[in-house]
Amino acid sequence: MFYFIQFIIGGTVMLLAAWLSRSNLHFLSGVITLLPILTLFNMRLQMKSMTDETFHLVQQNAIVGAIGIVLFTALVFYFSGIWKPGQAVMTALAIYVLFMIAGKQVLSMLQQA
Repeated sequence: MFYFIQFIIGGTVMLLAAWLSRSNLHFLSGVITLLPILTLFNMRLQMKSMTDETFHLVQQNAIVGAIGIVLFTALVFYFSGIWKPGQAVMTALAIYVLFMIAGKQVLSMLQQA
């Protein structure tokens, strides 16, 4: 039941964040800063149900994912100054996918060492 409640809360926050980010009221788009709270809930669940080794592995993947999404956002911003928005997003997405594939390979090599 607790997972279902967290799912509903998480979905509601994501929906509100998406809706408010389209708003012309810039201070409302600051609601997106609530998203880290969901990360803390998720980490709490992970700590309860995972071994230390698995939790460490998940956190390594999360770091690569966080760097990837920052890269994606920065590339969209940069490319949108050069190309049309659709081209900028698709190019940034392609680079993001390559980064995530390479990051997964690097993590697997680090885990074997």
